[in-house]
Amino acid sequence: MSGSSPRVAMLKTVVGALILTLLPLPSWLEIIRPGFLALTVLYWSIAAPRAGGIALGWICGLLLDAFEGPILGEHALALAFLAYIGIREHQRIRSKPIFQQSLIVFAALAFYEVVLFAIDGWSGHPLTTPLRWMPTLTGALVWPAAAAILARSYRPGT
Repeated sequence: MSGSSPRVAMLKTVVGALILTLLPLPSWLEIIRPGFLALTVLYWSIAAPRAGGIALGWICGLLLDAFEGPILGEHALALAFLAYIGIREHQRIRSKPIFQQSLIVFAALAFYEVVLFAIDGWSGHPLTTPLRWMPTLTGALVWPAAAAILARSYRPGT
């Protein structure tokens, strides 16, 4: 599935992640669904920081907001922050073993959820159940598999 540039692979994986994010699931499975779009934005911010940049997070967030967000720009801001973290720390994150990367991803996804939680609270749409934080945990748990799958989507020189 390699394209001519990382942007082609990025576009394909973002569309796939958006579909996985919006796919209807039973309520018990919906609770534990990882944030596929957030993981994809974070992966590309680490793997190809100059190809997508913060704009990747912003555009993906606007797409997600258009489909499911109660406030336009909520996910855009949070994913832009997530992309910034990935871009800023991409060399440090890449040099770590996958277990340590998962811990870093957990912290980054927790920050993403804190931004969403704050915006929801300020706008009068607070979701205060502890289950809100499940996608953060499941996202960190699936990071090794997600990173491996996303890494196969683009290989320079192939």
